[in-house]
Amino acid sequence: MGEDTSVLETTLETLIENKKYSTLRDIFMTMQPADIAKLLESIDGQKLPLLFRLLPKELAADTFVEMDSDEQELLIRGFSDAELKEVVDELYVDDAVDIVEEMPANVVKRILKQADPDKRKMINEVLNYPEDSAGSIMTTEYVSLRPDITAEDAIKRIRRTGVDKETIYTCYVTDDNSRLIGYMTLKDLLLADEDRLVSDIMGGDPISVTTTDDQEEVAGILSKYDLTAVPVVDKENRLVGIVTVDDALDVIESEATEDIEKMAAITPVDKPYLKMTTLEIWKARIPWLLFLMVSATFTGMIISSFESALARFAALTSFIPMLMDTGGNAGSQSSTTIIRAISLGEIDFSDFFRIVWKELRVAFLCAVTLAFVNFFKIRLVDVTILGNHSITIEVTLIVCLTLICAVVVSKLVGCMLPLTAKRIGFDPAVMASPLLTTIVDALTLLLYFKIATSILHF
Repeated sequence: MGEDTSVLETTLETLIENKKYSTLRDIFMTMQPADIAKLLESIDGQKLPLLFRLLPKELAADTFVEMDSDEQELLIRGFSDAELKEVVDELYVDDAVDIVEEMPANVVKRILKQADPDKRKMINEVLNYPEDSAGSIMTTEYVSLRPDITAEDAIKRIRRTGVDKETIYTCYVTDDNSRLIGYMTLKDLLLADEDRLVSDIMGGDPISVTTTDDQEEVAGILSKYDLTAVPVVDKENRLVGIVTVDDALDVIESEATEDIEKMAAITPVDKPYLKMTTLEIWKARIPWLLFLMVSATFTGMIISSFESALARFAALTSFIPMLMDTGGNAGSQSSTTIIRAISLGEIDFSDFFRIVWKELRVAFLCAVTLAFVNFFKIRLVDVTILGNHSITIEVTLIVCLTLICAVVVSKLVGCMLPLTAKRIGFDPAVMASPLLTTIVDALTLLLYFKIATSILHF
């Protein structure tokens, strides 16, 4: 795929140099909008407006949606008012909203100025909904039918208005006050008798979401019920828009990326990696690194408080990295599993005690297995093969007991922290590896020295 893209880029450059614009247009006509957008990213910014103008109107609008905000802004600044109006008129409302949210104020003013009054009103309405809500990602371009018309009239209405709708496969039935009362598919209409009323064909109790529902929950509903679109209603159950499956996929990708960045101790950023400057990457990474560095002071304080004991029993020191790493890994396993289950809606806080009980049993089995293997590893490798006779049987026992306690505690903390975070309104991903590891490291050291103190009496 990479080689094909490279060949296509070279071909494109050659055709541009030779001014073979009709050939370029023919090539673009065989490509998908997302592929064209990706290809145009590699083109010199001065040539971008020229190539974009070669695209047919509908293909140009679809390609524009797929482009990065930097290229979009460059094109908008180079468009005449007539060209900008053509593109804006072809955009669906939700796509127009996404573009407006990424643009500087002066560019936004120009976009809204070129939009027709109805579209401008719809864009402004969607922009007023809370960020990351169903209202902020919905489109207001859907097929709405009345219950008292026939199947034949419904099909005529779809033919007349469907060209401007984002999807016509699922149609929604509303009463005179725009309240959602049912739904049907285009297949239902096509297979029904022409004189049959919509009210007799439609299905009742449609699955819907409200304008303020979280966008991640909306994406989950589309996935759970295998829907191509879900209606969005207001507090009075009036239909105000729909969220389509393509928008849900964007949400899932965005939320997954955000969770991964948080779990890796990075402040979430919307820009692609290659579009970010060195300073922007630094700003995204340094806050958590500073926090984790300072928080590691606690582990340093714990080790310092047992400095004299470590001087007397130097063999204890060599096992600190292994114990801390094992505890951190054990906690990360639990937290990652629980965070994933929370994001998929498989568990919630009401399952707290069931989860803790299950993780406790898993932790015990893991801990005993690790301690058993570690005991023989220490006696065989460290003592017999490497000849480190300072590692007495007491030291071995301390390490193995600490290992058991650390794994059990780490897994319990790893499962409880994300659940508690979700309960009090924090993102569970924040409680993942970096922060969890810091907490677990401190607990592991405390357990280690407490057990050592009890057995060696220092």
